[in-house]
This record gives sequence, structure tokens and C-alpha cells, in this order.
Amino acid sequence: MRLWSLHPKYLDPQGLVALWREGLLARAVLRGETRGYKHHPQLERFRAHPFPLSAMNSYLASVHAEATARGYAFDRSKIGPVRAIEPIPVTVGQIDREWSHLLQKLAIRSPGLCSRWRSIRTPVCHPSFRVRQGPVASWERAPVAPVDSSIPKPHRGST
Repeated sequence: MRLWSLHPKYLDPQGLVALWREGLLARAVLRGETRGYKHHPQLERFRAHPFPLSAMNSYLASVHAEATARGYAFDRSKIGPVRAIEPIPVTVGQIDREWSHLLQKLAIRSPGLCSRWRSIRTPVCHPSFRVRQGPVASWERAPVAPVDSSIPKPHRGST
């Protein structure tokens, strides 16, 4: 399961569809409707939110908005009520790790999209998150990808 902290606009078609499905699975887990994935580390930050299900619904609504903008027909009725939520904190280290991970995936799966995004040094996060300083999240399990010299490392000014 990968619930990207990055804005869904960066995902290729396969990634966007996978995010939608995985988000719906995560929602089912949070609702207690599945036996699997109960302890998946990606869910920690949603469980830590004061309103976990509302946070997941909001997350999915942004994925749905991106899909709709691309002309996809994701079923909006699967989300549930969407309310304004307090943003979930995400660290610069986590965004940078995910950006590197995504570019490595795109380099193989969607080279044209990788080429389009590779010059971005500070990617935008998903609307449900707000970036703050800090290292890679403790729940992150994605390995550090081997360095691909054609993909620049993220650059963050000190804030």
C-alpha cells in the first residue's frame, strides 16, 4: 500500500489508479471492514489524526478530483462525506524520499512523465498534508533507491 504524500498530479495513470484503490482499501481498514492491512505502517498518520475517517475521505476526494480532471470515471460515491480537516503533517524528508521513489518508478514505467517531472526540485504535497521540517517518517518502508544521475536530488532551502 502506498498512500502518497505527494500531489496526485505527479502520478502516471497506473499510479493514480493504484492510489485510488489503495486509498479505498485504507478507508475500509479505518472503518473496520477488513481483516487485512490493519497494522499497515502507512495508516499511522491517518490514525493519528483527530478524525481518521474524515482525513481519509478528504485524501480520497483530492485523488478523485485529479482523476476527474484527467477524464477518468472514479466512483465518487465510494468516498463518503468530505469535510474540511486539519492538515496532516508531513516532513521534508518524507516528501524527498517519496519524490525520489516516484521518479525511480516513473523512469521505468513512464519515462516521458519522468522526464517531465525530473527538473522539479520541490514537489507539491497532497492537499491533505502540510510540510514541516524533519526526517523521513518512521513508518516509511521504501528502500533508498540507487542514485540515478539523470534524476536530480530534491533541493530544499533552509526554512
